[in-house]
Amino acid sequence: MSHSVNKGALKTIKTIMDSKDALDCRVEESNNGAKIIDAGIECTGSAELGRLIGEVCLGGLGSVKLNMMYIGDLELPAVIVGTDYPKISTLGSQYSGWTIKVGKYFAMGSGPARALAQVEKKLYEELDYKDKSKKGVIVLESRVKPNEEVTEYIAKKCGISTSNLYCIVVPTASIAGSVQISSRIVEVGMHKLHEIGFDPERVRRGFGVAPIAPVAKNDNRAMGVTNDCILYGGRTTYFVRSEDDNLQEIVDKVPSSTSDQYGQPFYDLFKSFEYDFYKVDPLLFSPAEITINHIECGKVFHAGKLNPEVLKKSLGM
Repeated sequence: MSHSVNKGALKTIKTIMDSKDALDCRVEESNNGAKIIDAGIECTGSAELGRLIGEVCLGGLGSVKLNMMYIGDLELPAVIVGTDYPKISTLGSQYSGWTIKVGKYFAMGSGPARALAQVEKKLYEELDYKDKSKKGVIVLESRVKPNEEVTEYIAKKCGISTSNLYCIVVPTASIAGSVQISSRIVEVGMHKLHEIGFDPERVRRGFGVAPIAPVAKNDNRAMGVTNDCILYGGRTTYFVRSEDDNLQEIVDKVPSSTSDQYGQPFYDLFKSFEYDFYKVDPLLFSPAEITINHIECGKVFHAGKLNPEVLKKSLGM
């Protein structure tokens, strides 16, 4: 695939920078030339900002729309996400797969710059994708803006000049943070399919809807409620070209309900593990519900269901 996810994302970055006042974000330039977009640390941010960050993460290969959805008797704000290039837009770009540790700085890195840095070597070999761009865009889930040491580290890994690096910093507990996390609904399902051995190349289109979490009082609480919106309130549909395998068996393995840790608000689970993220079953991170449409034969396969009861507990309702 020749599409550059970084070049695709830069169009939306320009929109954000040109509309920073309306979006309620701040744009700064470090002494080394790196551009820092504050999406909720020293500013309030907005749902539209979160929507645009979702599209940045997809590298110009997908859309994020704001809407409403019903889950049981709950009516909640929601995102609708669609992409015709699910393998690259989600796994190759959007996925939070780059753990950035520089000195005391820590952040989960996602978005197009991952495809330049190729830190996740095995994944990109499997995807058979490497971006080529002189400019890089990264989204950092953090409450601390990166200093020059951090931006120099990221730029070096990407093989670009720091003056060509664009960093969006978005706290989990923020308006934009809630929206951009829910915008990962298609990516979460793609990641689960990949983890259970399904070739992402066979997925031709991905579509998803997930509720948007209210802003929590701190980032740990926000991690709980934003994840629950996907685990208990997220729906995905994928259109696939498939070999002669049993798609129903594959679909049955995807929903979050297949994990032994399913069934309680994520924050409670996270707290029980003393906030050690690595003790959480990685297979829990899945949409609540999945539908696969086999393009050739037209058959539809479905598994999972939304869980308004647990979602209500998580939302404090």
